[in-house]
Amino acid sequence: MRLLVFGETGQVATELRRQGGAEMTTLGRGAADLADPTACAAAIATSDAQAVINAAAYTAVDRAETEEALATQVNCAAPGAMAQACAARGLPFLHVSTDYVFPGTGSRPWCPEDPVAPLNAYGRSKLAGEEAVRAVDGHHAILRTSWVFSAHGSNFVKTMLRLAASRDSLSVVDDQIGGPTPAADIAGALLVMARGMVEGQKGGTYHFAGSPWVSWKCFARETFARAGRNVAITGIPTADYPTPAARPLNSRLDCAKIERDFGIATPDWKSGLTAVLKELNV
Repeated sequence: MRLLVFGETGQVATELRRQGGAEMTTLGRGAADLADPTACAAAIATSDAQAVINAAAYTAVDRAETEEALATQVNCAAPGAMAQACAARGLPFLHVSTDYVFPGTGSRPWCPEDPVAPLNAYGRSKLAGEEAVRAVDGHHAILRTSWVFSAHGSNFVKTMLRLAASRDSLSVVDDQIGGPTPAADIAGALLVMARGMVEGQKGGTYHFAGSPWVSWKCFARETFARAGRNVAITGIPTADYPTPAARPLNSRLDCAKIERDFGIATPDWKSGLTAVLKELNV
């Protein structure tokens, strides 16, 4: 299987390159800047790939509040152009999205068909991207995920370890609940989906996130426990940790559909955390 992947240094794109099992061309910003949708479409038009994965995005959640136009260009216009270019050639297109398209209310896990209502500019830009991909009506799959972590890039695990180097106590939000998701497992899921779609399997909108559900506070405690760091964690409400962008309290995702259609099981984030800490030599 030959794949064209948008993204090169991000968490999921890095793991895609490492997993193998496919001939893969990855495009970083220098080769295809997502702020230039035309360039993205041109890269697909000249590729010999059998499927295309968009693992790149504007992910600066707080900065998006003042850069919503740029976030929307990258997260909506670019994937829309990619989807059109793929449809023109009959190629499957896989696009990574987020739980931030939901309002984050209640405690029931969000199903793929549930109503969406983003709380912030980042979520709006990602929802617009989903709608642009669906509007093309090509052979596509949208994979929503949450709380991504790995040994690469910026993520919660690495931030906690950095803070622990200079502090013996931390206050961490305890009323946001979700499923931490190892980037390596997301990459693995995308490869399985891409292969299935190349072989004729239908796409659609899917959820893929780690289990069991946990708060940020408990995720931090598990990180420090497995890393052997003695850091006292105090849980605080979201209201006590204001940020420019509102965060959803409920990021739980129902992943039954992806297991039913592609046989992809929900990943155990604790096992993924152990692997990431080992890679970080912690």
